[in-house]
Amino acid sequence: MRKADLVSAISEKTGVPKVDVLVALEAFFKEVKDSLSDGENVYIRGFGSFVIKKRAKKIGRHIKKNEAIEIPEHFIPSFKPAKVFVEQVKDKVHSMPEDVTDED
Repeated sequence: MRKADLVSAISEKTGVPKVDVLVALEAFFKEVKDSLSDGENVYIRGFGSFVIKKRAKKIGRHIKKNEAIEIPEHFIPSFKPAKVFVEQVKDKVHSMPEDVTDED
């Protein structure tokens, strides 16, 4: 499902015009990105948490030059789904035929 599909689905289920749904969805994404950029995690009960994870310093390889490089510690955004969310997906996907779950 892409963003356009999500906007269409929400619009159909709520009766809100697609333009308004798109504006609300974009505002949500912006707030999540801004909060994470400011070092604040975002918790949505029953859905999940958008959190900042710290990656430790490590040694990597520059393949073309065949030399070791140091990758400094850095922070990345991550999503951790709520238990209710995980259980719902497990139950629904487990009962689906295999050929449906293999789509990318």
